[in-house]
Amino acid sequence: MPKNPDFLDALAALAADKGVSIDTLFGALADALETAYKRMPGAHEYAWVVIDPDAGEFRVLAQELDEDGEPYGPELDVTPSDFGRIAAQTAKQVMSQRIREAEREMKYEEYAGREGDIITGIIQQSDSRYTLLDLGRVEALLPQAEQVQYERPEPGARVKAYIVEVRRTAKGPQIVVSRTHPGLIKRLFELEVPEIADGVVEIKACAREPGARTKIAVWSNDNNVDPVGACVGARGARVRMVVTELRGEKIDIVPFSDDPADFVAKALSPAKVKEVLIDEVVGTATVVVPDYQLSLAIGKEGQNARLAARLTGWHVDIKSETQMAEDAAGGGEDWAAGEWIVDPATGEQLWQPAEGGPAMSVAEWNQAAAAQTAAVDGAEAPPLPKPPAGAEPDPT
Repeated sequence: MPKNPDFLDALAALAADKGVSIDTLFGALADALETAYKRMPGAHEYAWVVIDPDAGEFRVLAQELDEDGEPYGPELDVTPSDFGRIAAQTAKQVMSQRIREAEREMKYEEYAGREGDIITGIIQQSDSRYTLLDLGRVEALLPQAEQVQYERPEPGARVKAYIVEVRRTAKGPQIVVSRTHPGLIKRLFELEVPEIADGVVEIKACAREPGARTKIAVWSNDNNVDPVGACVGARGARVRMVVTELRGEKIDIVPFSDDPADFVAKALSPAKVKEVLIDEVVGTATVVVPDYQLSLAIGKEGQNARLAARLTGWHVDIKSETQMAEDAAGGGEDWAAGEWIVDPATGEQLWQPAEGGPAMSVAEWNQAAAAQTAAVDGAEAPPLPKPPAGAEPDPT
């Protein structure tokens, strides 16, 4: 086929319009022309199309097949004289299909590696199942389950969302995004806080109740950089931008600590903590706060305590100073609950604690009673039930 500069210009314009490479179009064109040739009467069974991308020329080459179906002999130029006119319509259809496939594949590749990234989209439409976000060349799906409960999507509004999944479908990539994922908080702070983007400050942990409140724990790799101050910004400018994007969701920023007790105490901010007792065996942190700080530490409907537990990974049990003193003074009441029973095998009187566990003999009961009295440290010991007649323990 003769040189055709107009053809090359048209192909380059098509590539730019569709957002695909010109090499992709040459490949699609070659496949389309090969399909068109093989539909012609008398076409060789083993044939292929070669395109010169510099001149815009293409030729049909072929080889003969032997009895086993293997090609042999020299390559033959079998380009029909009227091939361009005959193949034009067929090539157009096949090429259009290949271009659509190439477009879909390019869109998928553009977003396939972006799970965990943040995107900005324009709300297109919304119903009870999902909201569509226009990202420009593609649309993103915001399912109802990934939407903040009290947010009302308004068509035309711009929102940021977190990419949780990119699926390949026959109609192109399906991008699933979220407004409730904790990762959205981290990405928003990366956008607003250069120290986080540079790796100087890290978000070590994040606990979120979407639409209500979020707690993040931050750490600085540079002793000269205050991680909390960097995230808050001058007069709260940085954190305010994040809060605005989240439609007013409250954000607590606390410093991370390797010491569990210290970390739990800071995670309960803004409440002031007096003491934290860590039980590593059961994974419980017992927090002691002043009486007037108890409601603040627990938070509305337990929200502050709940978020602190998620942030730190410890089961948080909050008690006031008065409650701790009462527990210390009445520490034997649970132990004293139970009943005297008779061992059917020996006839011995035994004390069976209400909370379960092994029964105690009278001698063991005497020892426990003495230890309990000493543990109260001068306070009046709770009365312990007396054993039945004939099994009176020694009161000393």
